[in-house]
Amino acid sequence: MDNSSHTQKNVVAMSNYRPHSGFAPLSIVEAYWDALRAGREMPKRAEINPRGIESALEYAFILERVAPGVARMRIAGSHLHDLMGMEARGMPLTAFFEHDYCVQVAGLLEEVFQTPAAADVLMTSSSSLGRPALEARIVLLPLKSDLGDVSRILGCMVSKGIRPKRLGVSSLQKA
Repeated sequence: MDNSSHTQKNVVAMSNYRPHSGFAPLSIVEAYWDALRAGREMPKRAEINPRGIESALEYAFILERVAPGVARMRIAGSHLHDLMGMEARGMPLTAFFEHDYCVQVAGLLEEVFQTPAAADVLMTSSSSLGRPALEARIVLLPLKSDLGDVSRILGCMVSKGIRPKRLGVSSLQKA
């Protein structure tokens, strides 16, 4: 076999390789939302079609604003049920978080509804005896109602590992 054509130019350095982060469903939902808005500030809730995010449905959810800083899950994928250890539909988003972070999450929800702005949150749980720390990410994407107000959020939450545990906030990014 002739290896004379192999030069330094066609050798890939594996030291730069980053394995799959495990958060691909977030990108799918975000790309779908971005495509739907088509240059507008945000899409309408009525435009959301589950087929558009079929490969991320188990991680997806839709929140409904019920009071300032409070949003409950209208629709929740099976990953969220597994993460909570019970039915997530009807629960407030803050139910996933440790008590110390609920005010911060409520403030973030209100910003997403009022600004409106998309948000990306990195979350972790503390480790305990025999249970390693859990890492998770969530994206929150505002949606307009038919009346023109922002009362819904399309979201996606992915965790590395599944075990019922409340999460803390590591970082917040708003777009």
